[in-house]
Amino acid sequence: MTIARVTEISSTSETGFEDAVRNGIKRANETLRNVQGAWVKEQTVDCDNGNITRYRVNLMVTFILDD
Repeated sequence: MTIARVTEISSTSETGFEDAVRNGIKRANETLRNVQGAWVKEQTVDCDNGNITRYRVNLMVTFILDD
């Protein structure tokens, strides 16, 4: 039997949402074992003078628990 856990993380990028997702998955994989996937729960941006300064994603990361 396989048991998975889901944890929420937040990741940012100055270039775009796709880069923020990549950064989040890369970092999660350095900390968590057996990362199997993720879904984007939320996307937001920070703005300054009408310009986007940072892209942020909240990810729900799924990983398999060790036996």
